[in-house]
Amino acid sequence: MAPGAPRAVTYGPGPEHGAAGRGVPGNGTDHGVASHRIADALRTAILDGSYQPGERIRQEDVAARSGASRIPVREALRMLQAEGLVTLVANSGAWVTKLTLAECAEVYQIRERLEPLLLRASMPRLDDAVLGRMADLADAMERCGGDVDAFLRADREFHLASYSAAAPGETSQIIGRMWNTTQHYRREFTRLAARQAGLGVTYLEHGLLLDCLRREDADDAERVLVMHIRRTRLELSRHPEIFG
Repeated sequence: MAPGAPRAVTYGPGPEHGAAGRGVPGNGTDHGVASHRIADALRTAILDGSYQPGERIRQEDVAARSGASRIPVREALRMLQAEGLVTLVANSGAWVTKLTLAECAEVYQIRERLEPLLLRASMPRLDDAVLGRMADLADAMERCGGDVDAFLRADREFHLASYSAAAPGETSQIIGRMWNTTQHYRREFTRLAARQAGLGVTYLEHGLLLDCLRREDADDAERVLVMHIRRTRLELSRHPEIFG
């Protein structure tokens, strides 16, 4: 899809918003509801690949399709900038965040160090319900076949569930932002792996990580997670064309 071309992104209010989700010009509360609604729709579109890294997001197009003024659109874009999904340039516009190969490698190196810390903090409070959900997600990933998007959704939920019992703080916010900025590149890694040797090693690593969590072995869990993240980084480094 060409940059700036119309796309099938739904901005309409969900059932939980009711009539207020439509927004009333001049009403700050309704602008706030509209901005969250627009941010939700754009977030989904960026994460599922409807928008590509480096693609411009034109405020006037989003406003027209959402039936809102530019005020909630600007606020929605600021929310997404804070989440690492959008880059705002003063007096210029908004673009989907794009990484160079060097930037992506740096983000992955930071993830290799921070995510094991968050996993260790989360592990003592992970209950059977979370571990059971993770097991279901691991099984779902193996059944995805060639459906990359279904795999990515399950993979994201699997890993974020493993961190979910940690106390909220800067570490979890930083990691959430890094997951957002690297979403496109994980998608490319998954496609590469599926075309080459398959995702068998990834499935194995998920199983090993889940086993460590069930045994409450933080040291083994950290080692598996570091290996898991590093393998993606090294594979992406062999394909600079992804970052072109």
